[in-house]
Amino acid sequence: MSLIIYNAALLDAEGQLSNQDIVVENGIIQKIVPAGTLEVEASGTTENTVIDAKGMLVSPGFIDMHVHLREPGFEHKETIETGARSAAKGGFTTIACMPNTNPITDSPEVVELVKTKAKEADLVHVLPYAAITKGEKGEELTDFAALKQAGAIGFTDDGVGIQKAQMMKDAMALAKSLDMPVIAHCEDDSLVVGAPVNEGTFAKKHGLKGIPNESEAIHVGRDILLSEATGAHYHVCHVSTEQSVRLIRQAKSIGIRVTTEICPHHLLLSEEDIPGLDTNWKMNPPLRSKRDVEACIEALEDGTIDMIVTDHAPHSSEEKAKGMLKAPFGIVGLETAFPLLYTKFVKTGRWSLSFLISRMTSDPAKVFGLKAGRLEIGAPADITIVDLNKTKAVNPDEFATKGRNTPFGGWELTGWPVTTIVSGKIVWSE
Repeated sequence: MSLIIYNAALLDAEGQLSNQDIVVENGIIQKIVPAGTLEVEASGTTENTVIDAKGMLVSPGFIDMHVHLREPGFEHKETIETGARSAAKGGFTTIACMPNTNPITDSPEVVELVKTKAKEADLVHVLPYAAITKGEKGEELTDFAALKQAGAIGFTDDGVGIQKAQMMKDAMALAKSLDMPVIAHCEDDSLVVGAPVNEGTFAKKHGLKGIPNESEAIHVGRDILLSEATGAHYHVCHVSTEQSVRLIRQAKSIGIRVTTEICPHHLLLSEEDIPGLDTNWKMNPPLRSKRDVEACIEALEDGTIDMIVTDHAPHSSEEKAKGMLKAPFGIVGLETAFPLLYTKFVKTGRWSLSFLISRMTSDPAKVFGLKAGRLEIGAPADITIVDLNKTKAVNPDEFATKGRNTPFGGWELTGWPVTTIVSGKIVWSE
C-alpha cells in the first residue's frame, strides 16, 4: 500500500515553504520530489491513497512528551483510545503518557497494559513513562531495569514532587546506569498545601492560599545539583516561573544535562487573565504573573526551554464543578495546542513557523532520542497536514477527548490540523 501526498508545502532548512510531492510505502517516506514531478492518477487506485494538499502545510507529526491518558483506573476521565484520538485530531502522532493512573504505572504489567491498549486503539504512537517510586509515594524506588525492559521510556512521579533529596539522587544514579531520563514534577509540598492558584494578585483578591514560585524553583535547583552529581539526564516538567528558568539557563551554560518543557497555557495566560472562580483555569503549575510568562517565552526562544508539551489533563465535568478548592488541577490541551500557538505567536510575527514546528517535532525527538520529528527519505511517515488559513472558534463540545475542561472555549483561532498520518496510515481526517 502506498500513500502519495501532492502539492505539500514543506519547510526547508532555511524555513522557507516549497511545494513537494511525497511518496510513502510501507509506512516509510520513500520519495520527496518537487511538486508536479510524479505522474499518478490524482484520484488514486486500489493500491494508492492520494491526498491533494494544495494550500496546506505538511509537517512532521507533532510530538507531545507530557499527556495524561487516565487509563487504567480513571476511564471516566479519558481512555487510551479517546486520548489517542484527541491527539490525532490535534495533529500529534507521538505522545508520552504519565504514570499517575490507578494502579500507578510502577510495574512491568501496567506498562504492558498501556502498550496493549495503545496497540488496540491503533491511532498514534503512545510511549509510557513509569513511576520513580512505588505508588508515587516517594518511599521506595521502582524496578527501573524491569520497567525499561517492559517498554518505559523514562521515570517520573508526575503529579507529585519527590520530596526527599536522597530518594531523587538514588533515582538519578539508577537511571543514569540504565541510560534513562528522570522527568520531574517540581513542587515542594511544604509550601503549597491547600493552595489552588498562584501566590499573587488573584489569590489575594479571592482570599485563597497561593502556590509560590519558589515551590517549583527549589526543586529545580536541588535536582540540577543532583543531576550534576550523578550525570543523569534530568528533564523538568511544565516549567512556569522566572526563577526556574534562571536556574535551568545557568545549569545548561555549565554543561549539566538538564532539559525542560513548557505548556501553551503558561505561554499565553497569566493569573491576571483568570475571569473568576472558574475551575477551567485551575492547573498545576498554576497560571503565574505576566513577568513569569514573558520570562518563559524568552526562555523558549533562546533554547533554555527545549520543547512544547500540553500536559493534557482531562477531568469529568462533575469533578471540575467542585469549586476552586476541591476541583482537581488540569486542563485538556491536545486539540488546541497548535492553533493557539500559531495564532498568538506566528501570525503576530513574534515567531517563525519553522521555530514553532521544531519546538513541537524535531526538538522533543532530539531530547528523548526518538526516531520521529522529521520529514525526510527513510523516516517514518508520521505526518500532520495543517490548514494555516482555517479559522474557527474553540468548541469543547466538538472535542474528541472526554474532557471539556479548557479555558480557551470560544477563542477564535487560525491554523487547524486537518489530516494526521501515522506510519503511513490516515488516523484522522477532517
